Amino acid sequence: MQTLMINGSSHDVDVPEEMPLLWVLRDVLGMTGTKYGCGIAQCGVCTVHLDGVAVRSCVLPVSGAVGHAVTTIEGVELIPVGQEVQKAWLEHEVVQCGYCQSGQIMSAVALLQANPHANDEQIVTAMAGNLCRCATYTRILAAVKSVSQA
Repeated sequence: MQTLMINGSSHDVDVPEEMPLLWVLRDVLGMTGTKYGCGIAQCGVCTVHLDGVAVRSCVLPVSGAVGHAVTTIEGVELIPVGQEVQKAWLEHEVVQCGYCQSGQIMSAVALLQANPHANDEQIVTAMAGNLCRCATYTRILAAVKSVSQA
């Protein structure tokens, strides 16, 4: 049995310690906002926060999350900058298919928590590990930039 702190709530899970956090979130706890993309930490779709840092949950063993605060897309609205990023996503009409958006938002929030006034280069660098098949990169940049300039 392992205890995880997710979105401010404690969750006891009886899973193998090497099980990826992604599958614990989705299949064990029913938090399906975090998506599966590539399974090798290359696309960013599965991004969550571990103590405020963006990490890929598809390769993070659940044992690596024990003792840390995990934030998922379901909990990002509890973070003030998370609310601002979600609002900017709507204002800039970022979403097309939407599949990558939870990971995109999680990466943007982590960046803006660490660097509230990020410039274009910093935004592009921080968001580079998140792929968008719909290619809304210019809207993503505009949304993140609007929050960093607020």
